[in-house]
Amino acid sequence: MTYNVKDMSLAPKGVKKIEWVQKHMPVLEQIKKEFEETKPFEGITIASCLHLEPKTINLGLTLQAGGAEVAMTGCNPLSTHDDATAGGASLGLHMHGWREETTEEYYQTIHEVLDYKPDIIIDDGADMIFLIHKERKELLGKIKGACEETTTGIHRLKSMAEDKALLFPVMAVNDAYTKYLFDNRYGTGQSSFDAIMGSTNMLIAGKNVLICGYGWCGRGLAMRASGLGANVIITEVDAIRALEARMDGFRVMTTREAVKIADIIITATGNINIISGDDFKYVKNGCLMANSGHFNVEINQNDLNEQATSVKKVRPDIDEFTMNDNRKLYLIAEGRLVNLAADRGQGHPAEIMDLSFAMQALSAKYLLNNDLEAGVYKSPDELDYSVAELKLKAMGIEIDSLNDRQKEYMANWDEGT
Repeated sequence: MTYNVKDMSLAPKGVKKIEWVQKHMPVLEQIKKEFEETKPFEGITIASCLHLEPKTINLGLTLQAGGAEVAMTGCNPLSTHDDATAGGASLGLHMHGWREETTEEYYQTIHEVLDYKPDIIIDDGADMIFLIHKERKELLGKIKGACEETTTGIHRLKSMAEDKALLFPVMAVNDAYTKYLFDNRYGTGQSSFDAIMGSTNMLIAGKNVLICGYGWCGRGLAMRASGLGANVIITEVDAIRALEARMDGFRVMTTREAVKIADIIITATGNINIISGDDFKYVKNGCLMANSGHFNVEINQNDLNEQATSVKKVRPDIDEFTMNDNRKLYLIAEGRLVNLAADRGQGHPAEIMDLSFAMQALSAKYLLNNDLEAGVYKSPDELDYSVAELKLKAMGIEIDSLNDRQKEYMANWDEGT
């Protein structure tokens, strides 16, 4: 077993954190028990590029229990928990990565993980998948397929597939119901505000909170902001989502108008340059800006730096930008994924990642058992429902089922009242 982590002396602390999340991830623990018995990944190497924190390590241990050799690296230079990577390494996983990697080190550790010559890829943002297609083409013949769990990554991969550039199958785990309805919505909403409030010690109630994007992540952010007493404003480019936001009770405005009154801005679109260029000339004095999208491209820092007369760090992960008219704008965690990159960010709650990582594990198994052509595939609904059923059982919840007469009625198109 090999690894490349920051400090192995942190392993005991990391193991305690891993053991804590295991107690709150019952679905993954049930799958782990099944894997221990059936060994579906015997002789298989799985490489992952994910946020390296305790819950992710638990996914690695679940795959390891299924017989896999598991190598893991980070998908964001600021989201790695060094105690978790040390803990994972002490438990037999090949861990590569540390917090605050340089760009060069970030890609170096991805290459190190790919040197294990994986059969299956588990990705978050698709950086590892793209690197294989661009620089590690010698691995293509061995790779059975990949799983991708972010909206951003799926968008990129679908574009790649349309251009006939994707050379192996990818399971769109992000498109699974038990992923986007829960992880993207409840996970992003809670964890982003946990990080923002922990990093700033600011009150949310009474403030104008601008959420850029009303996809499932944006919905979750808006829900939590509203629950905390904020006046929520939504910006959107999709007419249907904008209408939905208004019907949900939120104000809908253009970005240029919204930034003039926003006390807090949170981007969650998966796109580039959401707050950029001349937008910064209109952003309200004292505004706090954060990003909940996967990549740090939604708030254009180059434009912000060029327009600022000075920049200084005012808290561990908050930079203050003084503009030429003496307005002060604040950016958390360099505009990276705030719920993990912020100093107080811990990522989504364990109970939420229990669902997402269960889908990752089952989708990886599905890849092995099915010979798929290159392309992007939604994880099968039966996997979704099996995860939901396991979660309900763990929560002590029973639900009804259709009886034979009800099934007959639903299947008979010409039966009237």
